[in-house]
Amino acid sequence: MSFKDLPIMQDKKKGVLLFYPYVSKKSGLNVKKKLAGRWLGQGPMVDKFENEFRKKFAKNCSVIATGSGTDSLHLAYILAGLKKGDEVITTIFTCTATNIPMLYMGLKIKFADIEIETMNISVQSVKKLITKKTKAIVCVHYGGLPCDMDELRSIAKKNNIILIEDAAHALGAKYKGKPIGGLSDFSTFSFQAIKHFTTGDGGILTIKNKKLEDKAKRIRWFGIDRKKKQQGIWKNDVHEVGYKYQMTDIAATMGCDSLKEFNQIIKHRKKIYKTYLNELSKNQKVKCIHDFDKKKSHGAWLFTISVNNKDFVQKKLRDHNIETNQVHFRNDRYSIFKKYVKGKKFPNMDYLENRYLVLPLHHKVSVKDARYISELVNKYAK
Repeated sequence: MSFKDLPIMQDKKKGVLLFYPYVSKKSGLNVKKKLAGRWLGQGPMVDKFENEFRKKFAKNCSVIATGSGTDSLHLAYILAGLKKGDEVITTIFTCTATNIPMLYMGLKIKFADIEIETMNISVQSVKKLITKKTKAIVCVHYGGLPCDMDELRSIAKKNNIILIEDAAHALGAKYKGKPIGGLSDFSTFSFQAIKHFTTGDGGILTIKNKKLEDKAKRIRWFGIDRKKKQQGIWKNDVHEVGYKYQMTDIAATMGCDSLKEFNQIIKHRKKIYKTYLNELSKNQKVKCIHDFDKKKSHGAWLFTISVNNKDFVQKKLRDHNIETNQVHFRNDRYSIFKKYVKGKKFPNMDYLENRYLVLPLHHKVSVKDARYISELVNKYAK
């Protein structure tokens, strides 16, 4: 069996899984109550979730709850005024969800290389890609580590272009003491099953320009003004093409419960992250994907290492019932993006492609587990 084709580990008592969904203990009871009520789709719980999220992560922004992180990204690109043929600079290394909505819209994707130390978008690569046709930069806070936001914001301001943060990994991360979620024109979050906490599936879009809030809410629901509709005014017109991108009250119920427990969620994840960092960073054969810059507070969604013998280490960890993997891949490996990378080079991505490996990090991983996993990595890394 190829090391690259290790099957997903099944949930079992012995072993450590790469991911495990976090669901608040109260959610089961509260979702059951919600299922017995009137509002199952978008209703008052969505409003409550938006308000609670705003208070915690994006006090000076409009907050729009959606059906997924991908929905949020698509809405952000639409609200940014991006049009067919516009150039958008984005990272070569991310979930395809970051860039697929650009294909829906006929945007011209300009892929930037990543930094070897952090796997975040390379500021120097971004600078080289700027043209008069560049309309937006999309950065991804890989694993929960904030990008170099001062430099990216400076580039965006200098060139009068939109900056959009894909913060799917970065709930709870901070930059200069401020939560990721309100630093740029638009920020998007994901509550898909394996994120910090889950709403089954769901997302959030934060918007700096509050004048766009009403438009965002219309586009989220077919282009219809729900307030007017709920007031019984059925003659209200639909002026713009919308989508069915709203969150449900069932999902929002789960979200509200998990927000109450978020501090303990992130505290545990950071404890595990720090354990890995302490145990592995002294080994010269293991490179921890991390940034010790004090401006950046890691959101601890992923802990990633780089080793020269990645396949061997992964296989040895699996022999000990420890699941690891490469969670995201370079986007130019997919046929849908091939025309945007012809003749382009990504040396840092090339270097890391067969070296990076993600270790288990979630609420079921203990400090003892992290130390044991680190011991094995230190033993087998060459």
